[in-house]
Amino acid sequence: MNSGEENLHTADKAILNLPPLWVPEKYYKESVWHRNWKKAFPESYREQSFCCQTTGELHRADVFTPCGTVIEFQNSPISPAEMKSREAFYPKMIWVLNGKKFKGFRILKNLPNPDDPKLKDYDFRNNDHLSMLRKADILKGLINPKVLNFYHPEIKEVSITSNFYHFCWKQPHAVWFTATAPIIVDLDGHFLYKLKIRKQVAEDYAYLEMISRKAFVESYLCFG
Repeated sequence: MNSGEENLHTADKAILNLPPLWVPEKYYKESVWHRNWKKAFPESYREQSFCCQTTGELHRADVFTPCGTVIEFQNSPISPAEMKSREAFYPKMIWVLNGKKFKGFRILKNLPNPDDPKLKDYDFRNNDHLSMLRKADILKGLINPKVLNFYHPEIKEVSITSNFYHFCWKQPHAVWFTATAPIIVDLDGHFLYKLKIRKQVAEDYAYLEMISRKAFVESYLCFG
C-alpha cells in the first residue's frame, strides 16, 4: 500500500468535520459549472474531506465514490505543485476540466483509431492538418520526410472513426500534459472528451476520445 492509499484509507474511516475557518479559501470559490457537475452525483459522494497524516494538509474531494475513485472538477488554471499534490494523495482519481474556458481550443477532424495496427509504422504529425509520417523516414533523420494524408495509397484503406478526434490548442495549459491521472474535457453537451497520448518516435501525439456524458457519470455510481 502506498502513502496515498494509507492516507485515504485512514481518512475514509473518519471524515473530518472541520470548523469553517480551518477550510482553505480555495474551497469556497466554486463556479456554477463546478456545482452542477457535483449535483450529477449523490450528495453522499460530494465534498469528502481528508487530512494527510504526514503533512496535516487538508484535501477535499469534489466527488469520492464508494468505488474509491476521486473526481476533481477544475474550472480554473492550476499550478503544477497543486496538481501533483492531489495526484500524489489520491490513489485513484480523474480530472474533469472545463474546456469552455480554454483559449484557442478546437476540435478538428475525425481520426482513425490511433492504435490501429495498420498505422504501427507511421507517426501522426502535430499540426492542424491531419497527416502522417513514415517512422522509417524519421529514424533515417530525413530533413523533409514525405507527408502522407489519408488519401495516400499507403494508408487510404485505414478506417476513420466517429469517436476519435484530432484537435488543436493554440494556448495550451501545459500543466495538463504532465498529469498522470486521466483527463476528461467538458465542452458542454451530451459528450465529453478524454485526452489521450499516443507514444511516437518523433514526438508524442495528443488526441481526444469522445465518450457519453451519461455513461461517464453512470460508470461511477456504485450501487449494492
